[in-house]
Amino acid sequence: MKSADAIRRTRYAFLTLPDYSMIAVANAVEPLRMANRVSGQTAYEWLIVSLDGHPVAASNGLTLSPTERLSEAGPVDLVFVCGGVNVREAVSPALLSTLRRLAAKRMPLGALCTGGYALALAGLLDGYRATIHWENLSALREQFPRVLISDHLFTIDRNRYTCSGGVAPLELMLNLIEEKLGSQVSQRVSEQFIVERARDGSDRQYVPLRAQVGAVHRSVIAVASLMEANIENPLPLETIARQSGLSRRQIERLFKRHVHCVPKRYYLELRLKRARELLLQTSMPIMAISTACGFQSPPHFSKCYRNHFGHPPTAERQPRRSAGVAGQDARGSW
Repeated sequence: MKSADAIRRTRYAFLTLPDYSMIAVANAVEPLRMANRVSGQTAYEWLIVSLDGHPVAASNGLTLSPTERLSEAGPVDLVFVCGGVNVREAVSPALLSTLRRLAAKRMPLGALCTGGYALALAGLLDGYRATIHWENLSALREQFPRVLISDHLFTIDRNRYTCSGGVAPLELMLNLIEEKLGSQVSQRVSEQFIVERARDGSDRQYVPLRAQVGAVHRSVIAVASLMEANIENPLPLETIARQSGLSRRQIERLFKRHVHCVPKRYYLELRLKRARELLLQTSMPIMAISTACGFQSPPHFSKCYRNHFGHPPTAERQPRRSAGVAGQDARGSW
């Protein structure tokens, strides 16, 4: 753990929008509480805020109290916009004006779940890499071509901190805690929440295939399901075609049109994803993982893994290094 003398208290404000996701907010706040507890110091403070100071109903109908007026919250290090369902209706002209005013004062800004929509609509993500919940990925890519939308769990780009919903805010906070307090504190927070490993900015959120191609393309989903059920002994495309009632050419055409890659590539990425899960979540030998994921030999597996992830399988089991957080020392007020 870093020296207590070097620790400055960090204050986060969570700006709640109507119908925000409470699980996303809770998964952001609770790691901060636990970091204070396991480190034995008040390294973090957090505030729940709204534009008018009144508690805002989450999508589950509950509210968080106390809720303060954003303009009266005092100096904070970062403001997170907390979205959820019906985010388009939740974004008001007053909110956009407030966000632009904060940005003009160089306030670091973040977003949980669909809160990134508000930042994008305000023009505050133009030229930035950003993450949003997978249900909104396609729509945001179309509406905001200047935003570099990512399907990662979370993204830190300079003074913008965006993440998906659900447990993704927990992963973001674990990374920020590690940057501030060190890996020992971050690991202890993970243990308290029974998190086997803290994922980093290179991890992608799981995007169901049906969300990528749409429910109408059942043939693609059926083919992908066959692939997922046959990881250890990959099926030849001819066998998949026969079992799915399609021709090889039909499958290739469907994948090219709706998944934007050839079936062979999609199948390989499925197997590599499974291999990465086994590397990170089990103590299986790499040779056994290679076999379990349908690779001809460990060297073949290592070559494919390096080509896809940019590093060999052995690197996944080495201690993770912090990537560094731009803007962590920035402090602003309004």
